[in-house]
Amino acid sequence: MRDECGIIGIYAPGKSDTARNVYFGLHALQHRGQDSAGIAANLGGKIQYYKDRGLVQEVFSDEKLGRLAGDIVIGHVRYPAEGDTHIINAMPLVVYYKGGALALAHNGSLVNGRALREEMQDSGFIFQTSVDSEIIAVLIAQNLKDHGMEDAILKTLGTVKGAYALVMTAEQKLIGVRDPNGIRPLCIGKTEGGFVLASESCAFSLIGARLIRDVGPGEMVIIEDNELKSYRFDKKPKKAGCSFEYAYIARPDSDIDKRNVYMARSLCGKILAKEAPVDADLVIAVPDSGTVAAIGFAEGSGIPYGEGFIKNRYVGRTFIQPNQSMRELSVRLKLNPITDNVKGKRIVMVDDSIVRGTTSMKIVKMLKEAGAKEVHMRVASPPVVAPCFFGIDTPSKEELVAAIKEIDQVGEMLGTDSIAFLSKDGMREAIALGDNLCFACFDGNYPVEPPCAGRVEEGGA
Repeated sequence: MRDECGIIGIYAPGKSDTARNVYFGLHALQHRGQDSAGIAANLGGKIQYYKDRGLVQEVFSDEKLGRLAGDIVIGHVRYPAEGDTHIINAMPLVVYYKGGALALAHNGSLVNGRALREEMQDSGFIFQTSVDSEIIAVLIAQNLKDHGMEDAILKTLGTVKGAYALVMTAEQKLIGVRDPNGIRPLCIGKTEGGFVLASESCAFSLIGARLIRDVGPGEMVIIEDNELKSYRFDKKPKKAGCSFEYAYIARPDSDIDKRNVYMARSLCGKILAKEAPVDADLVIAVPDSGTVAAIGFAEGSGIPYGEGFIKNRYVGRTFIQPNQSMRELSVRLKLNPITDNVKGKRIVMVDDSIVRGTTSMKIVKMLKEAGAKEVHMRVASPPVVAPCFFGIDTPSKEELVAAIKEIDQVGEMLGTDSIAFLSKDGMREAIALGDNLCFACFDGNYPVEPPCAGRVEEGGA
């Protein structure tokens, strides 16, 4: 199971209500996970936590936040893999070791998680969850027998493989880690009296922080005594940041690895307009993740941009629903076509990506039923042809429509008058990070060798 999540940690010495700022930061990261939310607060080395299923505002009340006293606090929002919605797997994970406690929040997935779990179970370890965040936490606790906290974590990082962005708190420390490929994002912010670690920089403005920099690939940062120390645990990191973050996952107002997501997404649309021109009357977006690329497509093509759908803002993101029936129901609940805007017109519908294709098929049908004369689909990313093993719950290859059908067959299935995808070179140009990107879901070339079984069965959080 693979989870795409949002994590945050705040170091605010002397401020016992820090949990409230973590709560606000989790609101900004809500798009990264809508199944569960949790906060763990460290006060003098003692950790209190609360987590439950639901949106951030549903899980936490003023009363619950008031109980989480601490000046080092971490938080987590979770989008689980399909079929994994048990509360026991919600984050942060808190483990107790001789002499203390450790709270950990993890975004990503270990490719050797299943092997490590079986090896540890053979040695007598008992696991309470099915997430490999627990593997990391237990290994750290085990290594503390012979090492201090920094060395225990570094030793653990030499054992695990895959994608991981971590925020942890133990003792009087806030700790952040990013895997040697920097697949999952993690950035550092500075407040007037402390520091913040978060999946995305969009979390900073709400809590009065400014972006300093990203945690580098293969870097661990430890914040203690209001100082930040950096440890490089991989001597030859090979940067391979997730390109799908720029296409879909991240909020447009975030900066990831010094590249603004809005600018990258807009340029994807402009390049797509040049690569796949079409004669049409109106450009519309599949809101919200397709909106920026659609505006870029309109600018690049000269075709007017307009609203094609009204979105119900109280329905979550369709792709991150835990099963297919929920995804299909969410489409009907979330979008309603604006008939007067689309009737009798040749429409260019821009979306960020196509994974299974079932959502797109229903949206195209809505437009045709609303009277659209033609529907031309333009996708602001390449075809998704391979599963992700690094924290995004894409399905098996057999369920990826672009992996099992030719492009024209995909269009025929969706009911479009034409369809085209952004090229990989076009996306690389738009993101503007050169070769420091992972395109595995678009080309099958993985920066870390995936498990032999073909699917990760024990995932991250």
